[in-house]
Order: sequence, then C-alpha cells, then structure tokens
Amino acid sequence: MSFQHIKGQDKPIRLLQRCLEQSSLEGGYLFSGPDGIGKRLAALETAKALNCDQRSAEACGQCPACRRIEAQQHPDVHTIASGESEIKIEAIRQLKNQIGLKAYEGRHKVFIIDNAHRLTPEASNALLKVLEEPPSKSLLILISDKPARLFKTILSRCKTVKFFPLRREELQGLLREDYALDSESAHFLAYFCEGRIGLALKLKDGAILRQKNDIIERLAMDQRPNLENFSLTGRAELRFCLNVLAGWFRDIYLAKTGAPPQELINIDRREELSMLAGKFDFIDLNRALDSISDSLLYLEQNINTKLLLYELGAQIWKA
Repeated sequence: MSFQHIKGQDKPIRLLQRCLEQSSLEGGYLFSGPDGIGKRLAALETAKALNCDQRSAEACGQCPACRRIEAQQHPDVHTIASGESEIKIEAIRQLKNQIGLKAYEGRHKVFIIDNAHRLTPEASNALLKVLEEPPSKSLLILISDKPARLFKTILSRCKTVKFFPLRREELQGLLREDYALDSESAHFLAYFCEGRIGLALKLKDGAILRQKNDIIERLAMDQRPNLENFSLTGRAELRFCLNVLAGWFRDIYLAKTGAPPQELINIDRREELSMLAGKFDFIDLNRALDSISDSLLYLEQNINTKLLLYELGAQIWKA
C-alpha cells in the first residue's frame, strides 16, 4: 500500500506529500470528510512516510519500519480507536506520557486518533494541552467525519486536510474494472455508498443485491413488516437496513418526478419503482423518509430492534 493506492484523493495526498518534502509535518492535523473515503489509510501512509527507511515523500512499504507500522507493531506509531464508544481521558493521558518520550526507533512519533469527535470533554481538554505545545518530531492526526463535534479550540490548533467522496460514476467504473463487479451491483454500491469507496469495498463481497432486495421485500412492500427469521446483530446492520429503505423511498420519489433511470439507486427494480410512483403521493413519501430519518437517530439510544422496525412500518404505512 502507498499513497498512490488511495483512490480519488489526489488533492489531499498532494498536500501531504508536499508537507513531507518540506519536512513540515508536525503538531496537530485533522483529516476530515465522510467515513470510508481513505482518511485512515492516508494517516497510516503518512506515518510510514515519516519513518520509512527510504526517507522520501512516499513510503516504500517494504522496509522493516513500513511493515511494522502496517502491522500496528511499531513502537513510535500509536492509534487510539474506540469504535462507537467514547474516547476517555485515560487514553489521552497515556498519549501525553508517550509523546513526551524520545522516539524509540523511528524518526517521528505519530499518534492517530480515530473518530476524534468521540472525545469526552475531559479528554478534549487534556488533548488541547498537548496540542498547545507539541514536542518536536511528533505528529497528531485526528480523524473525523463529524468535525463540528470537536472543541473549537482543538480545531483552531489543527491544520485541516479535507477528503472528499469519489464521483459516483468514478466509483462505479472502479468497482467494475478493478473488482470485476457486474454493472447492477457496481451501480447500486456506487450510489448507495455515495462515493465512499471504503464502504463499497466492505459491502462488495456480500451478495449485496440479494441482501438489499430482501430488506425491501420484508419492510417496504407490505403494510406489516415481515421479520420472520430476520435477524440484525448490531447497529451497523440496522443502519444498513434503514439506509436501504431510505434509498428505496428516495427512488420512488425520483421516479414520481420523472428522473432518468440512471439516477435511481435500485436500478435493477426500475419497472417496479415506476409502478409504485403512481401509488404514493409526495406527502406519503415525505412521511416515510422522515420516519426513516428519525429511526436512524434512535440508533444512538438503546432500543429494541424489532420494536423499532415495527414502529417504522406503522409510520410508513399510516393511512
């Protein structure tokens, strides 16, 4: 892996390479942009380039330093990742202790904070103190798809590098040419994932058309959701399910306005969508989309999955 393998991010990659050439990558940086577009890969490649034995703006990927960073075993490159949990002050206290030490075997100490918007207020204040006077030869990379949730004082002390989704047509072509997906699967993933290549690659091997059509059949084609033998094991699966439904009703909306078929996410069911466009009015469609949006917000709370889906079905099909 190297910078050149991060697709569709030429502008931020050129900026990082220029900083590497000028030896100006120190202090705090914020990698912002939607999830699944290469921010984490770029952070890892930056850490490699700073410590690569070849000492250039592009990591070789083969030297011991590059391989250890890739395997997350390098003593001078640290990642704080909490998933969907909060990042608590203990993690930042440990960072503060480590960043003040001399590099063990690399040239730079690098600290990557994934989902930095999940820092607690206490952790944010502790990090702010580090950002105010970062030691030389140290780099902090904050990664976030929700930078507005970060303290403004943290934002003001970080240089922002913005990452952007790929154009849908670009991602669709990449999925077909580089990953041999059929045209309908590539179209669905490119539009459903909104240009986020990381999410598309995560979903591409899972019989995606069958999965999304099963969700549509169970939850959007009748007035009572069919949840028999239908299991969702976590928030990520439920979020996927709700996003499929949002895409379905969005497509009905577009079909009703006469949009060209290529604008539909579910292009494999375009004839069905055309028929449904005559059965729903715009008020019904707006209510359905609002209900799905509300359900996505409920994911932040502890809620019974089946109860949420039954309630959503009642709202969508409300007379």
